[in-house]
Amino acid sequence: MCHFLPEIARDIDTSNQLSFKKVKNHLIIRDYLRCFSKFYQMFIIVQWKRFRVFAIVGLILTFLISCSSPYPNLKTKEIEFWTIQLQPQFTNYFNQLIADFEADNPGLSVQWIDVSWSEMESKIENAILTETLPDVVNLNSSFAHLLTQPNTWLNLDTILSDSVRNEYLPNLWQASQINGKSFGIPWYCTTNITIYNSELFKQAEVNQPPKTYTELAKIAKQIKEKTDKYAFFVSFSPQGGNEVLESFGKMGVELIDVDGKAAFNTPVGEAVFKYWVDLYREGLLPEEVLTQGIQAGEDLYQAGETAMVFSGPELIETISENTPEIGKVSLPTSQITGKSDKKNIVLMNFAISSKTKLPELALKFVLFITNYQNQMAFTQENNVLPSTIKTLENSYFQDIPDDASTQDRARVISASQIFESEVLLPRVKNLDKLKGIIYQNLQVTMLGEKTIEQAIADAASEWNQL
Repeated sequence: MCHFLPEIARDIDTSNQLSFKKVKNHLIIRDYLRCFSKFYQMFIIVQWKRFRVFAIVGLILTFLISCSSPYPNLKTKEIEFWTIQLQPQFTNYFNQLIADFEADNPGLSVQWIDVSWSEMESKIENAILTETLPDVVNLNSSFAHLLTQPNTWLNLDTILSDSVRNEYLPNLWQASQINGKSFGIPWYCTTNITIYNSELFKQAEVNQPPKTYTELAKIAKQIKEKTDKYAFFVSFSPQGGNEVLESFGKMGVELIDVDGKAAFNTPVGEAVFKYWVDLYREGLLPEEVLTQGIQAGEDLYQAGETAMVFSGPELIETISENTPEIGKVSLPTSQITGKSDKKNIVLMNFAISSKTKLPELALKFVLFITNYQNQMAFTQENNVLPSTIKTLENSYFQDIPDDASTQDRARVISASQIFESEVLLPRVKNLDKLKGIIYQNLQVTMLGEKTIEQAIADAASEWNQL
């Protein structure tokens, strides 16, 4: 406010008309303005100091709150987890399972991605090539060849104790090993059983259901002669099931050797070809076996046109719902096998990416999914078999009470086979092509277009040229 003083001086020097009173008033105003200016400056300084204090306190409180917040959006670790076609049937089950695991592991979240069956194998192959595999992957025995990919999966023997490994069924654990190294943890499995129409068996005067392929051929002829019905349906369509392909292993034939070449062009392999060709040529198999898939076999059984169907125990419930009259006379028995006495099993397991940044947590998550409590819950909901010894020993899988339903009996029969079952499909890429090659050569032989010797030789040559 000092710029007022020169103006006052000029007025005094140049004009005597300005009174002393006016000068005095100017001086009072000057002093007032100076005091106000100093007071305002002190006020601003005090307020700025207070603001800085409050700002620092606010930052400290924000940091403390963020450290202790329980909300998911503040989690810092994530496991990505792929499964095969479980949504929407098991969406609620897995959402709850994941929520329970996250609650026990603060700061961790699990991202669940469910992939359709038709897309899963190619999706995993692409992820391997691009090094974008998730932490945990659900694999199936149909594309077990993916386990053989070098440097792709975590060697579980390096982080898993023997005591934990011994909780699982030995044959299922071995199915997830490559050259003695463990790359997968068994989750759940299924084994086929034979479901037969007791009324048709009675009409055909068959007292016991067949247990071997030799007995099956004899009974097929007897049922056809006595009832004019077919004994069973099995698909030779490349889009059909794996029953015929698995029958080679059951009858003692190795499909693929250690070098990935065809191993079935042998006298024993020819005998398997002849077995199926003879059944068709003798009119003991429906014509639809050449073109139709698994569903056609189930439909024929439910229509009372076949005496047996090969499937998992869950089919009994479907039969009872769709055709109660067939369900009432349907009984379960063990799976058909051959001289090797082998029985097939379809296995679901988990593998962990070798590039995961959270190997211990990924393993912990897999062990959580496959523990006793969660296996009991999932196998009961999904009507499948467990992979751990303790779960399989539960009375649910062992005991058949006097008032047991047909479904209960089927489950126990299926479970009783698990110790002697194995994955009979070879671990090769292009498994569907192998099946197609063998099935197509069987088809043309059944129709009389090739000899058995020519068909099996052509099939082996075609595979080896892939």
